[in-house]
Amino acid sequence: MFGGSALTSHVAVPKRDSVDEIDSDTIPVTYVPARNTIFLSYALAYAEVVGATDIFTGVTAVDYSGYPDCRPEYMRAFEEMANLATKAGVEGTTRLTLHSPLIEMSKADIIRTGLDLGVDYSITSSCYDPDEQGRACAKCDTCLLRLKGFAELGQSDPAPYQNVIA
Repeated sequence: MFGGSALTSHVAVPKRDSVDEIDSDTIPVTYVPARNTIFLSYALAYAEVVGATDIFTGVTAVDYSGYPDCRPEYMRAFEEMANLATKAGVEGTTRLTLHSPLIEMSKADIIRTGLDLGVDYSITSSCYDPDEQGRACAKCDTCLLRLKGFAELGQSDPAPYQNVIA
């Protein structure tokens, strides 16, 4: 088990009253060390085994909490590394491409795209600290950013929350 994060240990998830309180200049305690590197490494290994040339990831660098492994420069560096670290890359038979289609999209843009695709947001959650019933807290960074995205679209988030959101 990995530690060092409010998402993987007993460190409290920060709660705020407003998205304006999120400090985008510091890496938050919810950062999980090397999380996307681990996910992408598994995807890379699988892609190499099955001969895939494309890996897709859902990271975003706009309206996010400041994680270093969600930045465009990290994604470019991982793609470069992937092509240096695989048999197909070294032999020049296949070039792997890492796609991050959401990386430059705001939460509102992502939500709008999901709505256009028919996503039922009432069965989704972004919360870092849901209660025992799975209801979102409405106070963690991801809840606040998600609620802001829905508000920017003039809509209410249909996901269940612990507290009534006006």
